[in-house]
This record gives sequence, C-alpha cells and structure tokens, in this order.
Amino acid sequence: MEFRYLGNSGLKISALTYGNWLTHASQIENETAIACVQAALEEGISTFDTADVYANTKAEVVLGEALAGQRRESLEIFTKVYFPTGPRGHNDSGLSRKHIMESINGSLTRLGTDYVDLYQAHRFDVETPLEETMQAFADVVRAGKALYIGVSEWNAEQLRAGHALAKDLGIQLISNQPQYSMLWRVIEGEVIPAAEDLGISQIVWSPMAQGVLSGKYLPGAELPAGSRATDEKGGGAQMMRGFMKEEILTGVQKLRPIAEEQGLTMSQLALAWVLQNQNVASAIVGASRPEQVRENVKAVGVHLEDSVMERIDAVIAHLAEDDPAKTAVPEGRPE
Repeated sequence: MEFRYLGNSGLKISALTYGNWLTHASQIENETAIACVQAALEEGISTFDTADVYANTKAEVVLGEALAGQRRESLEIFTKVYFPTGPRGHNDSGLSRKHIMESINGSLTRLGTDYVDLYQAHRFDVETPLEETMQAFADVVRAGKALYIGVSEWNAEQLRAGHALAKDLGIQLISNQPQYSMLWRVIEGEVIPAAEDLGISQIVWSPMAQGVLSGKYLPGAELPAGSRATDEKGGGAQMMRGFMKEEILTGVQKLRPIAEEQGLTMSQLALAWVLQNQNVASAIVGASRPEQVRENVKAVGVHLEDSVMERIDAVIAHLAEDDPAKTAVPEGRPE
C-alpha cells in the first residue's frame, strides 16, 4: 500500500480509501460487509469513509462493528454531515451549528470511536451562514471529536471562502471529496487549481464511474444480473444513468487493449488513472465481495507513462463531462 499526505497537513492516508456508500446496510449483508472491510485491512488499506446519511445512519453502525477490535491509532476514519437523517425534521439536515453538533455525537456513537480523523461537510449549505458552519466545525475540532475538517463537492469559490475562515479560526480544512474519473472531469478546470493553491487534496469518489469503467457493461447487451445498474431500490441505477449511453459504453470498450498491454484489468486502469493526478490523495473504492478489494489494490503504485495517458484521452476524453459549472451546483438545504 502507498500512503499520501492529505492536503497541507501531516496526516497520511492510504492511496485507496474503503467507502461504504451503496453497500453496507443496503446492497450486501452485514457478514459480507465485514468480510470486505477485513480484506481491506489485510491489503493495507487504513482509511475508511462513510457518512451519517448512508442507509440512514446504518452504514456507520456496520463500519463501526467491522472495525471493532482494531488499533484505533492505525486507522483513519472519515464521516460526513449535511443530508437528512432520522425522521427528517426541520433541523435534521444542513450545516447549522445545531445539526453539526448533534450529528457528530451520533456518528461517534454509531462508529464506536471517540473521534474521527476527518469530519466533512457533505455539500455546501447556501441557507446557513458559512461563518456559523466553520465556527461549529472549529468547536468540534477543539472538543477533540475530529482532528481535521474536509468538505465534499464544493466548488472553487466555496473552497476559498471555507479555507479562509478555517485559517482565521485556527483549524485545518485539508480535503475535498468530489466525483472524479476518466468520464467525469469537472474538477480539473477550477477546483483542482484552487485546491493546489490552498493546500487541499482530493479524496475522489466513483473513480470507476459507478463501475462503468470496469468494462462489464457492454453496448447493446443485457445488464449483468445483480449489478449496480440494476439496483433501483438502493439508488445505484439512478446514479449510473448518465454513463449508460451506448456511445460511452462503446468508448469504454476501446480502453480494454490499453489495460491489457499494461497488465491491468480495466478497473485497475481506471484507478491508476485517477491516482496519477498529483492533487488526488486517495480514491474511494467500495466492494460487494472481498475479491473486489484485493483486485483494486493492485492499481496502487502503478505508473502510467505519458504516452499511455495520451492514448486513454484519445479514446475517452471526448466522452467525458468537464464543465466546471457541474461541480456541486449550490443547492438549498435538503428536506
């Protein structure tokens, strides 16, 4: 395993982060989820990402159970706050001081830990003053309930404003968690340049474009049984619809010979491509089977030559979304 500094901090995290968004307490049984976490630990993954909203708090519980008994100091545990949880009351969402303070306490209880290494604003809240949000985060850090602060899907302007307030308050905002893959490059134009200026790293989600870059979805073919694209209940199918176009699926298949020449699976090629970006500290991977974890870790440490990167771009770049305006369009508080 390779370890990288997260932002302009002394915190090192594994190049792959194990995430449990669509899997734990949702797509797979708890026993399988625990087996996947164990496989991640055995392969050297030390960083684990979740959120209170995943499976309406149940995913945090499963992750806490899976990590029970591990040496806490050897792990980096991340969670998030913003989306509605519980009965969806009028204060059960957003980044108000009330919601942040109540949410961190709930997350720590469910995870079975006294602190998280990184507490992240899951989205930008346009209805709460940013000063209130950052002051609440600063108080969470000073209370020892989180070591560092991060955000998810904030645009360049939001990152700059949040970073400035964090600096004034004497805390470290060190990361952003955006979607990023060969097919979704919206952070390249504005977010990454701003993050590099500020000393903020990216912890990217969906590096395989919801599994499309694995190559298992063939143009004109039936969807594989049990795949994420068939998951209407858990939301996987909805998340993937933008990638499931015939033109995109056809283009993805043109990556297969490139991967084979590098001695990689298509999934490993997709992960290696993301990790090639110097502003990416870690790529989040999920799993429904332990074998998927063991396959994914083989992408760590792979260096793709410039000529290979150019060939990949020639095949897929024209199919990718790269409009910076699609970076987390500010939204109202979710109800």
